[in-house]
Amino acid sequence: ALGNQALMKEFMSDWQLEFSAMGIEAAALAGEYFSTYLARGGRAKRVLPDFLIGAHASVTADRLLARDRGYLKDYFASLEVWDPTSA
Repeated sequence: ALGNQALMKEFMSDWQLEFSAMGIEAAALAGEYFSTYLARGGRAKRVLPDFLIGAHASVTADRLLARDRGYLKDYFASLEVWDPTSA
């Protein structure tokens, strides 16, 4: 159903969602935190997109709906994370 662009636009409007492309500030923040993660001994198994999502939300939103596996609160402490599994 969301493959249909008109339905997708209607869905996003109904839920008051906006598409927001990532800016350079968020991309730089993600790179900085990912580098810190690796320097702390993190393995590259944690994919960079996790940090891109956290940084994008940190820069452009006031909260993020995600199952936090610890890194969000660790690296994006100011970001309010709503974990659907804890409801």
